[in-house]
Amino acid sequence: MKRSISPIKHIPRRTCVACHQVSAKRGLIRLVRMADGSVEVDITGKKAGRGAYLCPAPDCWEAGLKNKKLEHTLRTKLTEDNRHQLIEFGRSLTGIKQ
Repeated sequence: MKRSISPIKHIPRRTCVACHQVSAKRGLIRLVRMADGSVEVDITGKKAGRGAYLCPAPDCWEAGLKNKKLEHTLRTKLTEDNRHQLIEFGRSLTGIKQ
């Protein structure tokens, strides 16, 4: 009798732009550049636009925004208001980098 071998499910992996750690896509937070050049947090991971990923750790958010790594990856310039919104979102995170 032949056994059926179930295929191993592919898990998409992405890299954090701040710490460069490769993790499962679902374990990272996606940020997306909108058509007007602003950057939004994409909780669903399905918004249209150029995307970048950050770990759910406040230190990665600070590094990504402070060193302009996020701006470089998304090929945009953040306004002060947009930067402030993202910093506040990053500070609200309690995730621990895995």
